[in-house]
Amino acid sequence: MEALTRTTEILGELIAFPTVSADSNLAMIAHMAGLLEDAGARVELITAPCGTKANLFATLGPERDGGILLSGHSDVVPVTDQDWTSDPFRMVERDGRLYGRGTCDMKGFIAACLAMAPSFAAQVADRPLHFAFTYDEEIGCFGAQHLAEVLKTRGLTPGIAIIGEPTEMRIIEGHKGCYEYTTRFSGLPGHGSLPDHGVNAVEYAVRYVHHLLGLKDQLRAMAPAGGRFDPPWTTVNVGALTGGVAHNVIAPTAQVDWEMRPVQPGDAEFVKDSLRRLCAETLLPQMRAVHPEATIDLEVIGEVAGLIPTDKNEARRIVAELTGANTADLVAFGTEAGIFQALGTDVVVCGPGSIEQAHKADEYIALDQLAQCLGMLERLAERLHD
Repeated sequence: MEALTRTTEILGELIAFPTVSADSNLAMIAHMAGLLEDAGARVELITAPCGTKANLFATLGPERDGGILLSGHSDVVPVTDQDWTSDPFRMVERDGRLYGRGTCDMKGFIAACLAMAPSFAAQVADRPLHFAFTYDEEIGCFGAQHLAEVLKTRGLTPGIAIIGEPTEMRIIEGHKGCYEYTTRFSGLPGHGSLPDHGVNAVEYAVRYVHHLLGLKDQLRAMAPAGGRFDPPWTTVNVGALTGGVAHNVIAPTAQVDWEMRPVQPGDAEFVKDSLRRLCAETLLPQMRAVHPEATIDLEVIGEVAGLIPTDKNEARRIVAELTGANTADLVAFGTEAGIFQALGTDVVVCGPGSIEQAHKADEYIALDQLAQCLGMLERLAERLHD
């Protein structure tokens, strides 16, 4: 009960930091750094290129390869236009639930880790325990990607990682990747009655989308045998197509916002290579035959690797022992897990709360979920000296 009281206290402090992705997280990062330093951890802040955000990376125990990583993101989604019944940045308790932006996604897990830090410090021996609290997960996992590059440069690879996204303490061993793009077309305006005198950006964008959607059947045929994802193939979605200025004007610009959810990295390269060939060999030559300055530009909004289920996964085995779970599932939502897996770390996603409460008004985490999480972490602390 003492650990739960301390976790609740810390969670209230974290909720009071409005770390919406568009804003700085530095004040919250500094607060967490102080708590970990008080517990005896070696703490490093890794500043983002923008200078207004940072990752926190901390270690208890020896500075060496391997070890256990507990990871969560510090940013939260906006509360704009959401109908909250209380201040989203002041945690309140009602009927066994803690309400506030980020309680579930995912400051509850972070608070539990911070509350347990003194116990971890007392038990840690030859195997290091790391904490990684990142920035900008909600808009592209940029903080985790930055941290992974730093760890790779140092040759430091955690042996296992637990990503504490809300899974109701179920073990999650896989999710698809999430690759998001914006493709912009720049043509040549003119009068609608003389279409051959201009380059209609909207028309070329439509042809681009038609080709993209035409890849769906090929991706379906490329699904791995026995795939457990739903659906088991890489999906493509066109979120928006915008452009043009009026009915009778040749559209000078257009934009396509689209995404794909790869089940395997090769699928993403297949789609991008196909689109590159379409643009280089067909669309751009036709556009530039009329207007040499016409362009098609692809902007990568974010490419977040999926978490690929593997037959051998030490993280899955250990977390199963810690939680008593005898199954591991897949989920539709994305996390930072695949980024750490790409380092060579065995990874699972397991944390308190339900994704059903994430990103909504009156977001909450149940106290019994926090208690279950603390149980897992307490059993982890007992194993650190083994």
